[in-house]
Amino acid sequence: MLISNGSQVPARMNPLRIERKRMKLVSRIALAVAIAALPVSGAIMTATPALAQALAPAVGKPLQQASAAAKAGNMAAAQNAVNQARAAAKTPAERTKVAQMAAYVHTRSGNYAKAAAELESIGAPASQLAPLYYQARQYDKAIAAAQKSGQTTIIAQSYVMQGKPAEAAKIYEQIVAKNPNNPSALQNLAGAQYKLGDRAAYLETTRKLIRLDPTPNRWRALLLDLKAEPMSRDAKLGLFHLMRETGTLTSAADVQEFAKTAIVSGQPGIAADVMKNAGDIIPADDAQSQRVVEAAAKRQSAAIAAAAARAKAPDTAYEAGNAYLGAGQYPQAVAAYDTALKGSNPGDSALFKGIAQVRNGDLAAAKTTFDAIKSGSTADVAALWSLYTSTKR
Repeated sequence: MLISNGSQVPARMNPLRIERKRMKLVSRIALAVAIAALPVSGAIMTATPALAQALAPAVGKPLQQASAAAKAGNMAAAQNAVNQARAAAKTPAERTKVAQMAAYVHTRSGNYAKAAAELESIGAPASQLAPLYYQARQYDKAIAAAQKSGQTTIIAQSYVMQGKPAEAAKIYEQIVAKNPNNPSALQNLAGAQYKLGDRAAYLETTRKLIRLDPTPNRWRALLLDLKAEPMSRDAKLGLFHLMRETGTLTSAADVQEFAKTAIVSGQPGIAADVMKNAGDIIPADDAQSQRVVEAAAKRQSAAIAAAAARAKAPDTAYEAGNAYLGAGQYPQAVAAYDTALKGSNPGDSALFKGIAQVRNGDLAAAKTTFDAIKSGSTADVAALWSLYTSTKR
């Protein structure tokens, strides 16, 4: 697992989905930076009358046409107009304006390497070249230019894309040290630590990030990544409970998997409840869902009928606790799980005891329960539940 209290960091990680998300995010940021930095954002892009006065008509007019065509999305026409202006350009100033417009057109076309080459030809500053190099996947050039211009995020992300998470983490640590409440820097630092397999650092950074921004979207990104990791059935059930608690149970597939896991793990009441309250995720008249609810309700009735007797013995009290939890009888669930702590599955019992305490509104006690789970298959999920309680107190 990614986050573990054990002594070994397994090699299997799941960085691909994180990396795709991060690449898209950073690409959008870098693109915005590149367009904003291009000097063509002035007269040429706006195609004002001053352009015609500043340049020879044979150059100024096609550049105006290139600007208009690029804004309209007609990139072929824009490129033809740039070529026409280039052929007519005679002075250094005219050639500079042509190169700037060509860079703009190439940027709008997504041809960042050519855009960078155009700006290189006129000695553009590193601050304009670095994001274009990054977009062109010319990472060595991006790093070199960004080091000159102080664009540390581009340096770090270039290292990430080169498969050098350790170097990226160092840069992000420097950024976070200067601005501890920067969510973007914290998220990128966590991503680099994730790829490194540094479970302790990843969890600590994630805790900082979620304390800063405990929104459902932030929780969902974390929990979905963890859900993809191998874990015990009861640990995954605890994770689904946390997804529901944080408002991140938003897909039909997750709801159905939650219900199925709850049924086979002895919490049929939870399965029935989550299916009945799926809202817009699963239609209320869905026939399959109705069958699941009916079957789960029957199992829950049988479980709650036997709960009082089972709650007395450590080896069966865990089942009783699950039945009480599914019935919403949280004090009884806590008592049953307490008895189960003396049985054969104390880790699972402690996890769901904490969940029952959260549902009962006793967050302080729940946090104490979660923090006491130091090892075992549920330790990772317990750590996240502890983090959750700290954001709600």
